[in-house]
Amino acid sequence: MGRESDVRALARARRAARKLLAQALYQLQVGGQPWQDIHHQYLTEPDAAGADAAFFKELLMRIADDRAALDERLARYSDIEPARLDPIEHGILWVALYELEHRPDVPYRVAISEAVELAKRFGATDGHKYVNAVLDRAAVELRPHEHGG
Repeated sequence: MGRESDVRALARARRAARKLLAQALYQLQVGGQPWQDIHHQYLTEPDAAGADAAFFKELLMRIADDRAALDERLARYSDIEPARLDPIEHGILWVALYELEHRPDVPYRVAISEAVELAKRFGATDGHKYVNAVLDRAAVELRPHEHGG
């Protein structure tokens, strides 16, 4: 039972980190502050208490440093040019795309499901449908062994 509760606790902590990431990446795009300042700001938020801080920092840092390359890859799966995306959905797509490419410990279905839930919560009315379609196309290419293509 201990292992199962540890897995659930990790899932909750990563879900909280993804929520903070959606907000932090929005701020990164709109406000233009360095990721380090945003990182410090979000770690002092009350919501950060339950978040996986190492996961949050890794993804924020890597995504901030690799935005142009992530957008190049995102353009392959999207019918909307990344620069024209809503900043919330753009950030959510960055998180899930990063997870699909660089975090094999995160099952592709989890990366997509978490992104869709964030888009439902923070994005435009039907933005979650778009996020799901883009990430499903990405998963076919990036996780063919899991997705089954």
